[in-house]
Amino acid sequence: MNYADYQHLTFERKPHGVLLITLNRPEVMNATNARLHWELTQVWLTVDADREVRVALVTGAGKAFSAGGDLSLVEEMAGNPDAAARTMREASDLVYNMINLDKPVVSAINGAAVGAGLVVALLADVSIIAETARLTDGHTRLGVAAGDHAAIIWPLLCGMAKAKYYLLTADFLDGREAERIGLVSLCVPAEQVLPKALEIGDRLARGAQQAIRWTKRSLNNWLRQAGPIFDQSIALEMLTFMEEDVREGLAAIREKRPPAFPSGR
Repeated sequence: MNYADYQHLTFERKPHGVLLITLNRPEVMNATNARLHWELTQVWLTVDADREVRVALVTGAGKAFSAGGDLSLVEEMAGNPDAAARTMREASDLVYNMINLDKPVVSAINGAAVGAGLVVALLADVSIIAETARLTDGHTRLGVAAGDHAAIIWPLLCGMAKAKYYLLTADFLDGREAERIGLVSLCVPAEQVLPKALEIGDRLARGAQQAIRWTKRSLNNWLRQAGPIFDQSIALEMLTFMEEDVREGLAAIREKRPPAFPSGR
C-alpha cells in the first residue's frame, strides 16, 4: 500500500527519517473499526518498504491513543466464525508484522490505550506514556480470553504476577503505574509525551542504523520464541467469541453497567 491509501492513519515526515503516524479517528477516540484494524496490520509493511524511513513514531489524534475496538466490530464477531477467522488472521498479522519490522518503533501514548491500539502501544520498541493516560487489556471484561498481544509481551515486560493480575481482572492502570511495573519505557507529563517521543525517535534515526536494527531483531527472538503461546491465545480468544458471555459483556459496555456473565451466575 501507499501512504495515500490509508483512510484512518495520517503520516508526517520528520527530519532524519522519522515518520510520525497518527491514528486519526478522534471523534471516537481513535477506536479501531474493521478498516483501521486492517490498516494497523499493513502499515508496518509499508514502513519496511520505505527506504527513507528510519524510525516509525505512533500516536493518537486528540485526547486518546486508541480507546479499544469499535463495538460494531465486536458485535459482528460474536457468534460469527467467518468474522472471527478474519479478525484472528489480522490480529496475528499485526503482532508479527511489528515484530518482524527491524526499524525501531516508538509509541507516544497520549491518552487512553485499549484493544488493538494497546497492541501497537506496548509492542513498540520504546513506549512513552502520559502520567494521566489510562490503559487496560479489557478482554475478560468483555467475556473473551486475552488474545491480541497480551500473552506474548506482558509477562516479559512486567513479570507473570502483574501480567496475570491485570489480564485476569481487566483493571485499569495509569501511566505512572505502567512505568513502575515495567509495562512501558518512560512516563512523562502529558504535554511532554510527543516531544519526548520525537526526541528519542530522532536520536534513534541518527544512530548506527544496522546496529540498532539488528539489536532489535535479536531481542525480538524472545517474542518469536513465544509465538506458540501467542498463537494459542488468539485462537482461544476467537473461540470465546462463540459463547454467550461475550453478548452479555457487549451489552454491559453499551449500557455502562457491570456485566453479569452467564458462566459466572
